[in-house]
Amino acid sequence: MSEEFENKLDFTENAWEALYSAVDSADFLDNDAELIFRVISKRLKFIPFGEYLKRYIYRQAGLEEPFDEVPLDVYRQIIRDSFEENCTPPSFEPTSSKLSALSKNWLTKQSVSRRTVFLLGFGLRMPEEDVERFLTKALREHGFNAKDPFEIICWHCFKKGYGYLKFEELWRGFLKAEPRESGFDPLLDEMTVAVRGRVRSLGEDAAVIAFAAQFKTKDNRPKLSVSAKKCFDGLFAEAKCIVAGIYNRTEEERVRIEAARLEDRLLRDDRYSDSERSERIERLRASRRVYKPEEITESDLEHIISSAIPVDRHGNLTPSKASALCGSFDGRRFSRQHIGEILEGKAEVTRFDIITLAFFIMSQSLDKYPNRKKRYYSFIGRVNELLEGCGLGELYIANPYECFVLMCLLSEDPLGTYADVWELSYES
Repeated sequence: MSEEFENKLDFTENAWEALYSAVDSADFLDNDAELIFRVISKRLKFIPFGEYLKRYIYRQAGLEEPFDEVPLDVYRQIIRDSFEENCTPPSFEPTSSKLSALSKNWLTKQSVSRRTVFLLGFGLRMPEEDVERFLTKALREHGFNAKDPFEIICWHCFKKGYGYLKFEELWRGFLKAEPRESGFDPLLDEMTVAVRGRVRSLGEDAAVIAFAAQFKTKDNRPKLSVSAKKCFDGLFAEAKCIVAGIYNRTEEERVRIEAARLEDRLLRDDRYSDSERSERIERLRASRRVYKPEEITESDLEHIISSAIPVDRHGNLTPSKASALCGSFDGRRFSRQHIGEILEGKAEVTRFDIITLAFFIMSQSLDKYPNRKKRYYSFIGRVNELLEGCGLGELYIANPYECFVLMCLLSEDPLGTYADVWELSYES
């Protein structure tokens, strides 16, 4: 493979080049939003899952012709041959679909399910680290879920180099195990990073099945990630304190201005004595509302973080498809509906949620981090620690949204720049 085409396939390096093309520009501090918007919309397109899969096959198969000139049928044939060689069916579940049709979908889709990644892992004989990379980079999701029996057994198979037939054998053994009793389970409340360490230490097949059986439920559905939820709750609580502070400062300024106006009016009115004037002014000041963190809701956070996104007559954010960056950001944005579902336990926490909340918190700490570069590196260090602790993988610059956040942090006013770019995306 030529160096030119190898460079073209390096999504990460290309993303870093795009970031530096904006932040190193002489115009960045004066036109940060415009430069960031241009880079994201022109150079940081959302990379579909199919492109990651083709790149992987291209490299593994050692294809020589230019990447852009390889016909889709070549990839499909490689997948079919590999699945046959590794005795892997076209689906974990019974299906009438042919592998030829399914492989075309995988190679052209924007995204696929996690189970498809595991199936490809068996069919293409991927090592453990390659499957993990597909989960975190291509799907932009968390790595192996150490509390999901299905993923525990898949993980063990990839680590041991087992093929699909061995997976089936182990999975049948798991299905025969009795579901555990309901109620409090300290293992389920353990942080993901700790549980992952315990899974990695398991060696024997029987031990893995026994460990997975501890998470078995009657319907075999995995629990929501405890560690990601704890991380989210901590960030959400910190963000609520910040919002309460913003509201209180705004309220203080409002009362200060009104008190000054009242004092000026009363001084020009001879009907009031000095004591009466003072009493009325103090009464106005005492009426100032004091916001408490527990009063702040997901709607308040949406109002601040997504302030530049237009709303309809019902107060709901305009659909993300109206944004020119919808494709680049995979339709993701901060919304009160999604946050509400997380708080109610109806939705899982994503890396997007953690990154956005951490960005908002950092954007309100400019007095602590006045130096843009120190702020940038501090953010990367903290967020990587949070993401790794949840098993979500560190920041990935090739993800346009994550690159966008990092560029905003290098501006003079991160949250203002963030809002300006979103505003531009709805005007374009």
